[in-house]
Amino acid sequence: MEQHSSPLPWILLLCSLSVNSSFQPALVLEMAKILLENYCFPENLVGMQEAIQKAINSGEILQISDRKTLAAVLTVGVQGALNDPRLTVTYEPNFVQVMPPMLPSLRKEQLIRLVRNSFKVDILENNVGYLRIDDIIGEETTAKLGSLMRDNIWDKIAQTSSLIFDLRYSTAGELSGVPFIISYFSDPEPPIHIDTVYDRPSNTTKELWTMASIMGEQYGKKKDVVILTSRRTIGAAEAVAYTLKNLKRAITVGERSAGGSVKVQKIKIAQSDFYITVPVARSVNPITGQSWEVSGVSPTVNVVAKEAVAKAKSLLAVRIAIPKVVQSVSDTIRKLYAFSERVPALLQNLQSTDLFSVVSEDDLASRLNQNLQTVSEDPRLVIRYMQDDTAIVEEDPKLYKLSDNLDLLQAYTDEAFKVEILSGNTGYLRFDKLLETSAVAKLEKLMAQKIWEPLKDTDNLIIDLRNNTGGSSNSLALILSYLHNSSQKHHFFTIYDRIQNTTTEHNSLTKITGPTYCSKRGVYVLTSYYTASAGEEFAYLIQSLHSGTVVGEITSGTLMHSKTFRIEGTGIVITVPFINFIDNSGEFWLGGGVVPDAIVLADEAVDYVHEIAEFHKGVRSLIEGTGELLEKYYAIHEVALQVSNVLLSKWTEGLYRSVVDFESLASQLTADLHESSGDHRLHVFHCDVQPESPPDVPKIPTAEEAGYIIDALFKMELLPGNIGYLRFDMMADIEVVKAIGSQLIKLVWNKIVNTDALMIDMRYNTGGYSTAIPLLCTYFFDAEPLQHLYTIFDRTTNNKTKVMTLPHIRGKRYGSSKDVVILTSHMTGSAAEVFTRTMKDLNRATVIGEPTIGGSLSSGTYQIRDSVLYASIPNQVVLSATTGKVWSFSGVEPHVIAHTSEALQVAQKIIAIINLRAQVPAIIEETATLIANNYAFENIGADVAEKLKELQANGEYSMVISKSSLETKLSADLKTLSGDKSLKADSNIPPLPPVDYSPEMYIELIKVSFHTDLLENNIGYLRFDMFGDFEEVKAIAQIIVEHVWNKVLNTDALIVDLRNNIGGPTTAIAGFCSYFFDADKQILLDKLYDRPSGTTTELLTLPELTGERYGSKKSLIILTSKVTASAAEEFVYIMKKLGRAMIIGETTAGASHPPKIFPVGDSGVFLSIPTVHSDTTAGPAWEGAGIAPHIPVPADAALETAKGILNKHFAGQQ
Repeated sequence: MEQHSSPLPWILLLCSLSVNSSFQPALVLEMAKILLENYCFPENLVGMQEAIQKAINSGEILQISDRKTLAAVLTVGVQGALNDPRLTVTYEPNFVQVMPPMLPSLRKEQLIRLVRNSFKVDILENNVGYLRIDDIIGEETTAKLGSLMRDNIWDKIAQTSSLIFDLRYSTAGELSGVPFIISYFSDPEPPIHIDTVYDRPSNTTKELWTMASIMGEQYGKKKDVVILTSRRTIGAAEAVAYTLKNLKRAITVGERSAGGSVKVQKIKIAQSDFYITVPVARSVNPITGQSWEVSGVSPTVNVVAKEAVAKAKSLLAVRIAIPKVVQSVSDTIRKLYAFSERVPALLQNLQSTDLFSVVSEDDLASRLNQNLQTVSEDPRLVIRYMQDDTAIVEEDPKLYKLSDNLDLLQAYTDEAFKVEILSGNTGYLRFDKLLETSAVAKLEKLMAQKIWEPLKDTDNLIIDLRNNTGGSSNSLALILSYLHNSSQKHHFFTIYDRIQNTTTEHNSLTKITGPTYCSKRGVYVLTSYYTASAGEEFAYLIQSLHSGTVVGEITSGTLMHSKTFRIEGTGIVITVPFINFIDNSGEFWLGGGVVPDAIVLADEAVDYVHEIAEFHKGVRSLIEGTGELLEKYYAIHEVALQVSNVLLSKWTEGLYRSVVDFESLASQLTADLHESSGDHRLHVFHCDVQPESPPDVPKIPTAEEAGYIIDALFKMELLPGNIGYLRFDMMADIEVVKAIGSQLIKLVWNKIVNTDALMIDMRYNTGGYSTAIPLLCTYFFDAEPLQHLYTIFDRTTNNKTKVMTLPHIRGKRYGSSKDVVILTSHMTGSAAEVFTRTMKDLNRATVIGEPTIGGSLSSGTYQIRDSVLYASIPNQVVLSATTGKVWSFSGVEPHVIAHTSEALQVAQKIIAIINLRAQVPAIIEETATLIANNYAFENIGADVAEKLKELQANGEYSMVISKSSLETKLSADLKTLSGDKSLKADSNIPPLPPVDYSPEMYIELIKVSFHTDLLENNIGYLRFDMFGDFEEVKAIAQIIVEHVWNKVLNTDALIVDLRNNIGGPTTAIAGFCSYFFDADKQILLDKLYDRPSGTTTELLTLPELTGERYGSKKSLIILTSKVTASAAEEFVYIMKKLGRAMIIGETTAGASHPPKIFPVGDSGVFLSIPTVHSDTTAGPAWEGAGIAPHIPVPADAALETAKGILNKHFAGQQ
């Protein structure tokens, strides 16, 4: 017999309704009972407490005399409390329950007629099956009519290519029929878990799985299925649609379904004319963890129900085309895609792409394109949907072919190339298209005469591509060769053609007839939004070869190296790049447009070139000037020499052609300085006004100003645990510190110097003066010997200075033994970093936070020649006192990484851990003493105490990180050492205050706390899950006797079920045992030894009891499990020891008599120590070991075993 737990607070609240002439309270109480026993979400019932209490307090329910109005109010209340619209209360005095006939009870002829009326099968155009089911037939009916349904329905649609499954009119059915339908659309193996149904009245859970075999041929899982739904679709049909949708076996089309329920019952409320409609079962889908109930099944494609068939047909037409589209895309990529090494991964991705929910060609194109872009990382490989039938036009490469006829070559040269000499002796070359010829030598001679001879003496050259819309890539070398030194061979780019399977390297011409345009002169390429194809490639190469500066607008991003195909019979097109363009660095250019070095309007580009050319004249001088400053001032001279050479080398190689103004030059110089030196502190910046240097001698504040400075710069606080907190956001100069020293000591230092640990917050300290660092450090070291902090090397003087702590300071030292934590962030810089690094380097502080900025101790700012550029150069380096090596430029790496906002909390936790660990030895010592003096078994207690102290001495507790981790480890060790799970660290939770229940409330409480039943052969059954205190039970003993005991008193045998009894106080044990012995003789039940007092108490049967005794003659069986504990074990122990009961089940928990709670000093840790044990003279104690049953069986089989034994016993008597 299954028993259910119930939310006691709510029951007690309902019971608190006063019983008077009003019928409403009793009605609500009975309604609550129905919900407790039938509602499919019992875990939600506790939520009704607040709503019911509110209704009672308002008096609304008691004032409603109209029955129908009351029903409406109760409906609103219960729906609101449980958020379930299916719960309704009605008043129906004339209601007659009509039970519809169960289908299996119908005659076979009636069943056949019903099936024929509920099923419709048709074969549509293109071999599309159509199946309409209006009633989901249950398991038994399906079994009866299997052959009929196979021949007339399933075998007919099995031969179709795809299926429209119409559930728009399915308004009835049985859930037991769902597995058959799902199985029909699945493969035989492996079985699929499709649903879990929980039934509340029986408290059973049933899993629904697909069937291994069904009558007839299965449709399988490969052919497309479209399910049609409407707002009328309800119940089992929703389960079918929801399951197939989430198994990704079918696409749903139509309207959101009704959102019915697995099972709903209309239950009469007691003897009234009120009824409550309750969902008694619920469905949980194993894939989603949710259900179709209430919310319904949302369609994949939302259309009006009457248009669903037409939509399904068009959708299936799209889905039929999917394999062909995927195959066509795969074939195109396999044959043409330029990145041949990426093809296998792309093809595999295409085959594995989830296209289950594709519902249109546009959708299909989008899915395929997204996946291909992700895998290929190539923006040129594109799949898109073109709704119209616009023809795909591609330029014919032959248009860019030029005859080798000399006259035609001459005409092309004269027409295509425009050459001028502009003001400022600037050459100008414009060509709008580059053609290809096999007579390269002839064309080169003509271009030399037409172009390079007129331009040879110009100072700069403008190449105008603003109207260049394409041409042949093969002719680019003709122009590029003249822009490079002809004495060397230059590699420009490589073309890989997948169609031809050829790789062609394009290098400088082996011989040119005209004068080269020296690579040292300025070359400026103009672009616009119209610059495309080969014109873009030329602009791209000018940048990648560092041959010039690109000025104008971003180019169009159009490349000629792709082919576009429409997939036959669809609107889907694929564009595949079949050529890869690879620059001289081996980088693949994937298009996307060329971004100019100077972005200006195309119409203004020529004027802007003149400004850039003028700027470029001074770039070399500025680069040289930067190198000279480095060699003179940078702290590490050998690095300065190396960097200076690197900068000039980069200029020679053309890497500074991309700079177009002082800002971009400063940015490029800074990047090159960082790259070549590894020192991010080197910095070049642009400033129109000479930056001011801080004064060498800071202003000494007055006494009044000193107070303001301290208030502004310093923040001090005492944190819990006697932890000091000091924050200051700037490092003041030593002279300023000296001037404010006395006030600083008085107002700040003296308040934190006596703390047990100190946190120094440097998270917002960006630096300042380093002169006060030695003084600050001195406070954290002993007076003798003096501590070497670090050594400073100054490049400007070439001197090394050894920095030491100071022998004499104002105020008291913090000393070298107490913990110091420094908090850092990415803003912590300069002198603040030096202080932090010093304290870390000397192991004097724990650093927590983010890596610091990596600023320098001292940097000078120097003007680069007479320009508006300035260089910030670190002129000092710090050498470690422990290693003698230069400190890293990259900042201080914290011991513990934490976000800036979390560093303080992390530090507090760490300090708390340190303080806790300091207390651990005393906690363990006190714990050992308490156990040795109080544990019920003296010898075991002494042994545990000694071994616990040994664990502490061996460092077992050195890594605890919190009070809870200490308690967890302590409990685990105590259990291991003693074998007693009740000996452990525990929380000190005060007992709940006694509740003054009314008699009526006690009655209801007892009803839900005790469970009784009368079994076959007059066998009584009694279950209760906790023992109460004697005094509390004594007060209500008469109520217990009347409402519980008397129900089992007159049985011929009794089963006492303690399988879920977790114990409680043992004070009522003697009284409960007494009921199973006769009154004529007092029996010694047990002897209890109390360790703290050293006394032994005899536990005897009671001479007087409330109610009648069961006596000692009738059979008694006690059921146990591994949960049975504490007081329940004491009862089992006594009854087994005295031979009064047979024990069936599992060995009990092995807990103890209720333990006592002891505080461990003032640590906040508490110990749960069993102080009492049962008599051990007759055998070993049950505490810690448990009580073995006479008949060991699994707990869930114990009741049936007990019933079987008693029934056999009574059968033998007969």
